[in-house]
Amino acid sequence: MAFRLFLVCSILGLGLAVPIERATPKKEAEPPPEPADTGLFYDRYLQEIINVLETDGHFREKLQAANAEDIKSGKLSKELDFVSHHVRTRLDELKRQEISRLRMLIKARMDATMEENVQIDHLALLKQFEHLDPQNQHTFEARDLELLIQAATKDLENYDAARHEEFKRYEMLKEHERREYLKSLDEEKRKEEEARYEELKKKHKEHPKINVPGSMDQLKEVWEEADGLDPNDFNPKTFFKLHDTNGDGVLDELELEALFTKELEKVYDPKNEEDDMVEMEEERLRMREHVMKNVDVNHDRLVTLEEFIKSTERKDINEPDGWATVDETQMYTEEELRKFEQELSEQEAVLKQQAEKLRQEHEDLQQRQIELDAQKKEYQQAVMHMEQKKSQQAAAGPNGELKFQGEAPHPADDKAKVEEPHPNSNIHGEAPSEDKVHKEPELHHEQPAHPDQ
Repeated sequence: MAFRLFLVCSILGLGLAVPIERATPKKEAEPPPEPADTGLFYDRYLQEIINVLETDGHFREKLQAANAEDIKSGKLSKELDFVSHHVRTRLDELKRQEISRLRMLIKARMDATMEENVQIDHLALLKQFEHLDPQNQHTFEARDLELLIQAATKDLENYDAARHEEFKRYEMLKEHERREYLKSLDEEKRKEEEARYEELKKKHKEHPKINVPGSMDQLKEVWEEADGLDPNDFNPKTFFKLHDTNGDGVLDELELEALFTKELEKVYDPKNEEDDMVEMEEERLRMREHVMKNVDVNHDRLVTLEEFIKSTERKDINEPDGWATVDETQMYTEEELRKFEQELSEQEAVLKQQAEKLRQEHEDLQQRQIELDAQKKEYQQAVMHMEQKKSQQAAAGPNGELKFQGEAPHPADDKAKVEEPHPNSNIHGEAPSEDKVHKEPELHHEQPAHPDQ
């Protein structure tokens, strides 16, 4: 992964290198750490290109013989013509995916600002992206690698400056909110809050002396407290090897920042109300920049053993005044704070207008919903009226007169009528024939004999 070291770490300052193999006891394989996000909008594309190039043996060999200047100048990019076919195929695929992603970004941006069905010149718009060659949208060539390195180098040169600016705005916002809060209090509570604020500031400043990063005092303190060695036996070469944690022969920015942990712990404790962890990260960044400025001679964002040893030999490496922390440094002026508050006020006014517009649109939608509900109700009533009218017309005669229908006989009555026997029926329930009805048999009654006869 040497390419990650030189390209991401040397050029970008945020990459990680694979450790050089050493005769150490075997350990269980650990997954490689995820590369740090550079903050670039094409970070994923950059990392994927690096990962693919690392798989090619020829490219790795050429990279081992190259220096940071060869990478920056684009000399190494020409070696892309000699990588394996499957690596080139994968690089081509990654570029096409990036082009497609940029097209989607362009379309989304244009849709938000323009009417639909507007013809867009994607090629012209793609030219504003400097990390690839838009003229060739299908294959990844040496020119693409050169542009990617140059763009990332230029963009990340201003990365720290952007972080400082972001921190300054954070500090101004914090002060603005504090002042606005004081305005909302009565005089007595305001005095209490101001006294509390001054007490926290005073408590935050009550910390041990901060050694200048990279100074002999700071290095010896790490040597003694972190490494557990005698400060009188300090050896720059041994110190370097101890803190070159990945064994690549250089101290990158992450390894340097790890050296400042002891100094930062003197000032910042997450458990303390008076200590701001955002300020601690700004402090870490300032310390790293200070060391790089004074130790990194060739400005490749890496500290070699030679550069490190020379820095320890400097007579002015120890500064008697120590290190001025963030709270002791004027981060902004009152004029800058005033302009910042004015910007906040303007932004707040715009947000209020947008909120009012949204509120009005919400009310309009509610009123429209009420109207739609009323129309729906009227429609339902009209449908019911029509159904009733149809029913009445179906019940009327040909001349409009109403038709009355007799009541349908009840099924039980019908059954009773069927089962009721005729008065003159026989035992089987059969009605007698007409002859039997009108011709009843004559009955002969014998007179009883008179007793005298």
